[in-house]
Amino acid sequence: MHIFNNTPLTLLNQLTPAEFLAEYWQKKPLLIKQAIPNFGGLLDPNELAGLACEEEVQSRIVQYKKGKWLLKNGPFDENDFTKLPDKDWTLLVQSVNHHLTEASDLLAQFNFIPHARLDDLMVSYAPNGGGVGPHFDSYDV
Repeated sequence: MHIFNNTPLTLLNQLTPAEFLAEYWQKKPLLIKQAIPNFGGLLDPNELAGLACEEEVQSRIVQYKKGKWLLKNGPFDENDFTKLPDKDWTLLVQSVNHHLTEASDLLAQFNFIPHARLDDLMVSYAPNGGGVGPHFDSYDV
């Protein structure tokens, strides 16, 4: 059983967590514009790259090069980023909520999601043409 405050949330367009879970969660899409008013992001690209250079941070770069998807796991150093082209790559950083208080606070706003389905907060950055290619996720996105 999941216990939560069942009041309407701005995050859910004034739905209660119970209504959201019953009517939408894993059933049908729901677009909520400005779910977090005035949210400007957690990190700029340079800050995210800096986090990806830290030894204890799980990160990866996915690059589309000459018709193939390439994967490189972190930690990275500054040189790895200066060698990247202007487009066609993505930086992904896992568990940002364990390294940044603001990310932990953001994730806490979703505490109505069943805990077995909520693992961590991944942050990504991609210039034009960036992506991760065809893949399978074993978690909710």
